[in-house]
Amino acid sequence: MSAELSAPLIGTDRHRLSTDGHGVTTLVAFHGCPLRCRYCLNPQCFDTSRSWRTVTPQQLLAEVAIDNLYFQATGGGVTFGGGEPLLRSEFIAEFGKIMPPQWRITVETSLNVPRHHLERAFPVVGGYIIDIKDTNPDIYRRYTTQDNAQVLDNLRWLMSHDGMADRVVVRLPLIKDYNTPDDVARSRASLETLGITNFDQFTYVTR
Repeated sequence: MSAELSAPLIGTDRHRLSTDGHGVTTLVAFHGCPLRCRYCLNPQCFDTSRSWRTVTPQQLLAEVAIDNLYFQATGGGVTFGGGEPLLRSEFIAEFGKIMPPQWRITVETSLNVPRHHLERAFPVVGGYIIDIKDTNPDIYRRYTTQDNAQVLDNLRWLMSHDGMADRVVVRLPLIKDYNTPDDVARSRASLETLGITNFDQFTYVTR
């Protein structure tokens, strides 16, 4: 793999405990996202007017290794978010090859990416936090401006692999003016048929 492989970051955040995966994690947020969600938490991931810090996998490893003992003691590691981290699947795959094997990679993803990104990162990813929004295609499109067929296809592919029930958490938000508690319940029932057992249900806090 070329040392020139790099990716732009909107930031990193150390010492996150059980908020972005197992144990103590460092959140690494990438620039770029295919969605345009109404209540986006990281709108800076779309900002092209500035030069974001760009790192190689080797540079990122050197930076986050300061917390190696925390990662190993708690079963934690690096959580890739954004933006949409799977758009940087080549970077994630390379980072997974060079990091200590005791670390765990988690991705916070919409899964709204071409399948090859999911397949490329899959061998090194230990956990997935998947923000489904809503399984209803009309609700999803109104909220994100995109279609969710790719999301559900990727989720079915992911869940077809052994042991994924313990590695996947699906976020099901109640989104003001977009879905209802009944919509959330329907999404959950549909997702349970795929074998998903871990859900994070919450209400978006909007201004």
